[in-house]
Order: sequence, then C-alpha cells, then structure tokens
Amino acid sequence: MKVVVDQKLCEGNTKCQQTAPEVFEVRDDDKSHLLIDSPPERMREKIKLAVKLCPRQAITVSDD
Repeated sequence: MKVVVDQKLCEGNTKCQQTAPEVFEVRDDDKSHLLIDSPPERMREKIKLAVKLCPRQAITVSDD
C-alpha cells in the first residue's frame, strides 16, 4: 500500500492526523506529512477513513 498527500490540495485540517497519527503529521507549514509512506496492511482501514475524512481529498492510496 502506498499513501500520497497532495501538498497543493492539503490545507492542514488535521483530520488525517486525528485518524491515523502514526502515519500523518500536520507540521508548522499547515500541511500533512507522511511519517510512513508505505504503511503495513493492518492500517488500511484507518487510512481509508483518513482519505474519506479529508475535506480537500488530498490523500490517495494505491496498492504497490
């Protein structure tokens, strides 16, 4: 699984960080940054929820 955050779309709403703090971190630039760009499969449901909750739809997930 590969996770990407589109920095042009991200507004740092922190929904992703609240949902999966082990994967996403909103930093001082008000953008979400990945702590793990290829998280383990066991985290898929949390990441799918983060994708769904992102108001700007800035997160995408693909299979490797």
